[in-house]
Amino acid sequence: MGTFLYCFSSLFQYLRIWAVISLLVLVVTWSFPAQAASRIEPQLEQQVLQIIREHPEAIIESVQAYQQQQQQKIKQEQQGFLQDLKTNPQTVIGKSPTTGSTKSKTLLIEFSDFQCPYCAEAHKTLKELLVKYPDKIRLVYKNLPLTSIHAEALPAATAAWAAYQQGKFWEYHDALFANQKQLGQALYLDIAKKLKLDLGKFKRDLTLATPAITKDIQLAEKLAVSGTPFFVINSPTFSGVVQLVDIESILTNTK
Repeated sequence: MGTFLYCFSSLFQYLRIWAVISLLVLVVTWSFPAQAASRIEPQLEQQVLQIIREHPEAIIESVQAYQQQQQQKIKQEQQGFLQDLKTNPQTVIGKSPTTGSTKSKTLLIEFSDFQCPYCAEAHKTLKELLVKYPDKIRLVYKNLPLTSIHAEALPAATAAWAAYQQGKFWEYHDALFANQKQLGQALYLDIAKKLKLDLGKFKRDLTLATPAITKDIQLAEKLAVSGTPFFVINSPTFSGVVQLVDIESILTNTK
């Protein structure tokens, strides 16, 4: 079984400085109540700094051990996810939108953001693959709105979820990507009108989307998904994280 590929920033050259500062903050915070923090004796502060200067290796070892624990936890989450994908895919799919063949042996999970330009490009490729291999792939959409850099990612995901409640997710999904530069409340309502959605229900469902979207985001966090688009595939020939450019070769090798 393939394993998740994940990368971590190379910050070890700054580790000593970061660790010293962090430990000093922790020592001060843990050792003194907030109201007494301003009365810390300068002599004690110097003693703490001296201990840190004399034993930086202990700090580094502690930080590295913590990082290893976190990486191991992520690896376990990823392995469990892949196992579920192979043995009980419906637990992974949940209530997420799907398209393609329900009988396909290949399941493709996509984490995406409606305001992400790379997701818009991936969308075009995925549509082509679904047309070219209609019986070989089932696509599952998971929300991962990158709200820190995309202000409309969450509102767009919310609107798409509301459309999904009326059986129009993929049509709404396509319209959002086709009009990515115009994302906003006016567009969301306009798409709903063009798709002949019940506007009253659509507006009510906008207020109910948070739990489903949050569940997708939490799954992405467990798997350490840091960007979009992000793909995980399970097929007879490969299971694990996959790059978009490699999906077609996997489909062609799937009987």
